Order: sequence, then structure tokens, then C-alpha cells
Amino acid sequence: MAMDQTRAHSFNAAAAQYAANRPSYPELLLDALEELAGRPLHDARVADIGAGTGIASALLHERGARVIAVEPGEGMAAQFRRTNPGIPLVRGDGNRLPLATASADFLTYAQAWHWIDPAVAGPEARRVLRPGGALALWWNLTDHSTQWQSAQEARLRDFFRTDPTERAARGGHYGAEIPGLDFTERRIPHTRRVPLATHLANLGSHSAFLVLGEERTKEFMEREHDLLSAAFPDGMVEETYVVHLSLALT
Repeated sequence: MAMDQTRAHSFNAAAAQYAANRPSYPELLLDALEELAGRPLHDARVADIGAGTGIASALLHERGARVIAVEPGEGMAAQFRRTNPGIPLVRGDGNRLPLATASADFLTYAQAWHWIDPAVAGPEARRVLRPGGALALWWNLTDHSTQWQSAQEARLRDFFRTDPTERAARGGHYGAEIPGLDFTERRIPHTRRVPLATHLANLGSHSAFLVLGEERTKEFMEREHDLLSAAFPDGMVEETYVVHLSLALT
């Protein structure tokens, strides 16, 4: 738990790096949210929990949702406000939501559910959602079915010297079990083509590197830069992702 908290708070010192380099989410994700919830996002009351720098909040806002963001971290909250001045944000986390009972049509957790205690956050989510509201959890996961990304994952495993199942357990549980709620799952693939420097900066914005220290992070990134420069001589990398979405209605 102490390591989880260290990793959770590590993003605050790297909020600008996170905002500049992390991938966004495809429009098909928002379509899936509306389909599974049985209502449009337009004019819906959406609380985006663990909003970070606002990647998901901005997309929901663009769909016409009335978004309020909830973010515990000072650095991430400051970056959110710089990037999304038109979206209200309050400080708090999923374990103790600073929101009124039955006040939200959607509660969204983008890359955030694994940082809270599900046994506490589950009842909190049910308290804040109105009857018939939707609890939506999603994660943007690297698609390791592509050869180069599978090879990179193997190098990461070797570098951190962890079993992949252990790494996944520490990095997050991609789904939820909350008494009384039945979750429907969707898998939504998407890609982005970015400069190699962006790819490496995105990689470096993950908590495993943020808590590792500058020297060892630099060691891995320099070696990775050389390998990927040979694989992508034009300097552009195509990253492939799958968004894992779990949604339940109250």
C-alpha cells in the first residue's frame, strides 16, 4: 500500500509531461458510453473522478456533458486548471467523493479506479449516482499483439525484473466487482502515430519510471531510443492501444 501511494502521488511532479505525451481516447469510447448507459452524454451530469490533467474530462465536455472533475493531486490539479479553464474541478478522491448524493448521471474513472479502495469507492459511487446512473471505468492499455510492442514489454519486464502478472496486479485491476452492480465490458482498439520522442516521454510518464529515479530511467530510455530508431528510421512510431471499458447501471 505504501508503494501504491508513492506511485499514485508520483504523477504530481510530472503533470506537464503527462499532459503533453499521454494518448487520448477514441470517439468510439464515448459512443460506447452512450450506448451502454442508454442516454446521451449531451447535457448529462458527469463527474470525472481521478481526472488527472483532464484528458477524459475534455472529451466529455466536448460531447456536451456538464462535467465536474475530481482530482486529489496538487500538481495534476494545477495542470488540469491550466489546460481546461472552463471545466470546474474540486479536490478529492474516489474513496471520499466531495459530491452530493444522487447528483450525477455518469461517474467516470479514466485510468483511475486502480488507485482507490474498491470496497470504499464502490458504495461512494453508488451514493453519488442518481438512480439509473452509469458507473464507467476504463483503461487505455497497450496492445501487445503488435510485434514491436510485445518486444518492448519483454524488455520492460526484464528491466524491472518482475513477473508480468505481478506487474499487472500492482499496476491495476481492469474491471470491478461491486455488490449489486452488473458490469458490461467493451474492448475498443485505437492507434496513434507520434514522434519517437513523444513515445518515450509517454513511457516515462508512467509511475514505474517516475518512482525509479532519473539515472536508471535515462539508462532504459537511451537504450530504447537506439532500438526504436533502428525499427522506425523515419522517427515516427505507431502505438496501438485497446481501451478496456467496464460500465454498470445503478
